[in-house]
Amino acid sequence: MRKGIHPEYKSAKIVCACGSVIETHSVRGDFHIEICSACHPFFTGKQKILDTAGRIERFKNRYASSPKGDEKKAAPPPPAAAAPAKAAGKNDNRATKRAKANAGRPKPAPKPEAEAAPGGDAPQA
Repeated sequence: MRKGIHPEYKSAKIVCACGSVIETHSVRGDFHIEICSACHPFFTGKQKILDTAGRIERFKNRYASSPKGDEKKAAPPPPAAAAPAKAAGKNDNRATKRAKANAGRPKPAPKPEAEAAPGGDAPQA
């Protein structure tokens, strides 16, 4: 370690508002805090869980393993109606839509090819 560039590491007393004193080491020195592990509700077990709008009761009723919870449940919702064909085929491509529309129909007879007219747009060999 290089000398003269590091801060002085000295013993420190941390004093809480509840009167608890913790002795440790710090570069800062002594200081005061508002709350510590001796008085914080989470660490002391005195923490209250606030039940906002009956959320805990609804959770317990929903996941209760006793049949008591089944009596309170309302009738099951009616089954959902089938979605219209347009909504179901929204992501289908043109060929898939055409195949669905023509499902069960016989294939049309192939059209005879027309003979090429002289001097027309027929490809030359």
